[in-house]
Amino acid sequence: MKVDNTESGKLVSYLQYTLLALVLAVVAYVRIRLLQVPLERDEGEYAYMGQLLLNGIPPYVHAYSMKLPGVSVMYALFMGLFGQTPFGIHLGLLLVNGICILLVYLLALRLFDRNAAFPAAASYAVLSLSEFVYGIFAHATHFVVLFALAGFILLLRPSKRARTLLLFLSGFCFGLAFTMKQPAALLIVCALFHLLSSGYHAHASGRKTLITEIALFLLGVVVPYTLIVLWVLNAGAFDTFWFWTVTYVREYASGQTIAQGLTVLGRTFPLIVKPHLPLWILASAGAFSLLANRGRCTNRQFLAGLLFFSSLAVCSGYYFRWHYFILILPVIALLVGASCVAIGDMIAPGTSSKKWLGRLIPTLLVMAAIGYGLYQERSYFFKLTPLEASAATYGTTPFPAAIEIGRYIKDHTSGTDRIAVLGSEPEIYFYARRLSATGYIYMYSLMEDQPHAERMQLELIRELEQSKPKYCVFTKIQFSWLVGPSSPRIIFDWFEKYAKEHYDQVGVIELHDSETRYFWDAEAARHTSGSGPHLAVYKRKS
Repeated sequence: MKVDNTESGKLVSYLQYTLLALVLAVVAYVRIRLLQVPLERDEGEYAYMGQLLLNGIPPYVHAYSMKLPGVSVMYALFMGLFGQTPFGIHLGLLLVNGICILLVYLLALRLFDRNAAFPAAASYAVLSLSEFVYGIFAHATHFVVLFALAGFILLLRPSKRARTLLLFLSGFCFGLAFTMKQPAALLIVCALFHLLSSGYHAHASGRKTLITEIALFLLGVVVPYTLIVLWVLNAGAFDTFWFWTVTYVREYASGQTIAQGLTVLGRTFPLIVKPHLPLWILASAGAFSLLANRGRCTNRQFLAGLLFFSSLAVCSGYYFRWHYFILILPVIALLVGASCVAIGDMIAPGTSSKKWLGRLIPTLLVMAAIGYGLYQERSYFFKLTPLEASAATYGTTPFPAAIEIGRYIKDHTSGTDRIAVLGSEPEIYFYARRLSATGYIYMYSLMEDQPHAERMQLELIRELEQSKPKYCVFTKIQFSWLVGPSSPRIIFDWFEKYAKEHYDQVGVIELHDSETRYFWDAEAARHTSGSGPHLAVYKRKS
């Protein structure tokens, strides 16, 4: 679309930029207001591993994880800059989200024009904030989006002179995205399909140039992973790294059937779409407009591929957790932009003198859709405190209590003492700033119906008996274990006996819907908890 230099056109441009600034200001306000929200357990894992990195301890030495260490490195960066607190981590997320919004704007500008860029950026800003994608929590998917968008923009940049460097840097960005979360591999495949199908190789050099371009791109992709392999090899942790990120991941990825996944999707997807239904309707209209009108997108095939592979990335393992859907939000936002361009063309086709009207009406439509979403989530965005927002999102969880437990343990231990958390609450290690007595910072793998579960439990027991942690925290919370009918129960039987012989109960934290009750020291020793969810803190006997 040609630039509209009429007075009316200029006024619409000013309005678009003003409204975009307003949306960004509102989103920033919400994120700043909720910076103090307690870490949830995934964040706790990244924060603890990032804390270890800041202390010079390589990954997979004191903490086992099926995830590559990319996000932990990002957390370490944030904590180094802003402090080892939830505030510092979420401030880092605010910056990452701001960069992602800018990258969505630039990608829409590349594929369409600024009349699509404004609604795309504004839509992504609001969609990625939603409670129903865990938007205020620094999940790995935010970081996948960051590096994948950068990779796509570099890949689509039409520069023959710097083509070699751009291809390598694009691949490097995608390699970084993969180190954030493995499903980013599907976005790498998307980029490869684009390279194969695009016109970059349609010149005299032919096939040889295409092979060279793909090789340069793949070279960039493998560099981050290669550096990680060299890192863990140097730390003597390669066997552990390989088991958790390859061997165990295969079992984890096959743990859910397609039928189970579709059931979860049927529950999850409506929750994600409902608060922002008008934006999703606009995105659907944008997809249909691209099918009907090839001329309104500079690379229609790329956008279709991005939609397809982003959807596949969300489907990884058929778990369909809320934050997985962050991976599809960039292309949804781009399709919102596509719908605005299509609506504008319908209102003011060809060389119409009403071009400004064809820009104004879609602008007002998308702002109404964004306003609808903000209104639907108004309580979460503008009223709830950080603690209330955590409870609204996750229900009755130990995330706020973990702060107090960590503080108690920190105050009653020295820097050389080890602690253990029997339950999937690694955020306690982070708050306590103490080394874990075992590498098992999650208990889920020990409870899953997979061939390594029993061996893992025995290894955990051996590590705890060898390290003799000064404090142990035991969580009696279903979501901290996810015990199934086929779960081995070795760890429960062992700990019941081991705790009686070697530990005194010094803390009990009861989780109720309306409040959390804390009992410490002498009061805790006398206290007997019921069957409700609670955590028990034990101190090793002298």
